[in-house]
Amino acid sequence: MDITHLETLIENDQLAELIALLSQQPQLAVQNTSHQISPILLACYYKKPQIAQAIAEFVPELTLFDACAIGKFEDVTLLIFKNPASVNEYSVDGFTPLGLACYFGHEEIASFLVLKGAEVNVPSKNGFNVFPIHSAVAANNFTITKMLLDAGAYPNVCQKSGAAPLHTAAQLGNIELIILLLEHGAEVTLRMEGGKLPADLAAEKGFHEIAEILRDDD
Repeated sequence: MDITHLETLIENDQLAELIALLSQQPQLAVQNTSHQISPILLACYYKKPQIAQAIAEFVPELTLFDACAIGKFEDVTLLIFKNPASVNEYSVDGFTPLGLACYFGHEEIASFLVLKGAEVNVPSKNGFNVFPIHSAVAANNFTITKMLLDAGAYPNVCQKSGAAPLHTAAQLGNIELIILLLEHGAEVTLRMEGGKLPADLAAEKGFHEIAEILRDDD
C-alpha cells in the first residue's frame, strides 16, 4: 500500500482503516501526498479534523504549518520559539502560518502569531492572492477578523477573483461580520471580476435585507 491508499482513506473519512494502515506503515504520515502537501494538511482541506488529529499521532514532530492547521497551540509556540523567522514563511501550497490558522478558525494561534510578528497584509504565494483576512472571513470567524483588523489588516484587499472580504461576508449573510468590515472602511462599491457587488452576492443567496443595507451607499 502506498500514499494514494492513505489519501483515499482521508477523503472517505475512514478513521479506523486509516489508523490501522498507519500503525503498520507510520512513515506514510510524513510522506507528501500527490497534492504535494502533507497528509495532515490534506485532511484539513477535506474538512476531516478527526482524521487530521489521528494522523498527527503518527508524526514525530509537526511542521509549523500542520500545527497551525490542526490547532496545536503548544506545538506552534515551541516551533516559533525555536525559529522566530518561520512566522512569516510559506507552506508548500503557498500559505503563511497565520493564513492557515485563520482559515481553520484557530483563534488562540492566530492571535499568538500576530503577537510574534506575523504579517497581516501579505497574500498567499500560489496565484490566488488570498490574504489572512480573506481566510478569516471565509471561516465565518468574527473574532479572528476583528483581531486582524485591529492589527492593521486592510479591509479592501482582493483575491484573484476580485473578491474582497465584504463580498464573502455578504455571501455568508453574516451581518456582524459585515458591520465589522464596514466600520473598518470596507467599500460597498468594490466589484468582483464580472462586475458583482457585495450586495449582488447577498441578494443571490436570499439575504435581501443585507443586500439593501449594502446598496445604501451605492
